[in-house]
Amino acid sequence: MTDIEKLGKILAQSTSAVFFGGAGMSTESGIPDFRSATGIYNQKLNQTFSPEEMASHDFFLQHPEEFFAFYRARFVYLDAKPNAGHLALAELERRGHLSAVVTQNIDGLHQLAGSQVVYELHGSIRRSYCVKCGAKYDIDYVMNNTPIPYCEKCGGIVKPDVVLYGEQLDGDTINGAIRAIINADTLIVGGTSLIVYPAAGLIDYFRGQHLILINKTATHADDAAELVIREPIGTTLAEAVRSLKLEFRS
Repeated sequence: MTDIEKLGKILAQSTSAVFFGGAGMSTESGIPDFRSATGIYNQKLNQTFSPEEMASHDFFLQHPEEFFAFYRARFVYLDAKPNAGHLALAELERRGHLSAVVTQNIDGLHQLAGSQVVYELHGSIRRSYCVKCGAKYDIDYVMNNTPIPYCEKCGGIVKPDVVLYGEQLDGDTINGAIRAIINADTLIVGGTSLIVYPAAGLIDYFRGQHLILINKTATHADDAAELVIREPIGTTLAEAVRSLKLEFRS
């Protein structure tokens, strides 16, 4: 039996699996990651500021015009579509095998694929809000109102609802993710190096039976995993779902 077939068998018996994913989940949709050799944080984008500095809350406050130029160019990929892995997870949820997705990604592709219970630890590019009055805006407002999007109601800056360096993660989102992981019978960790905290620490709450790692490189959790799969995450999840003889919905 192959590892993917073993994964499919585990999922077939699961009723509350949770998927915990990182940037590698979206690279198969054409969205670059942040920390690999070709990732955003290793690119020379500005002679004065590093990409990590430009993705900080302080930079947003002190250099808003430069921040939004960087954000629009490097964080937003509206042409990206859900890949086979996103679709497979949505199908598992529809069939009652998966209870939640916990993601470090901000692209919203899990929801576009049809997933209903998604905890976005680092927020989403698809939501924005006024920092003064809290008015809600969508991604189009931020993209179309250049160079700096201002609130139509009070004139405050409209900030993307993403967690920047120097900001705390949303407490309700963290608590929801922890509850889902504590109650999971299976935890699939995919497309993440598990080095970004506090998000990476959430897998320590898992008390279920099956821990699965799907990642191209080694992580500190590999030794504790029942299965470690080094194949592309999208195709791996899709093949595992097909092994359940489930038909994908369009």
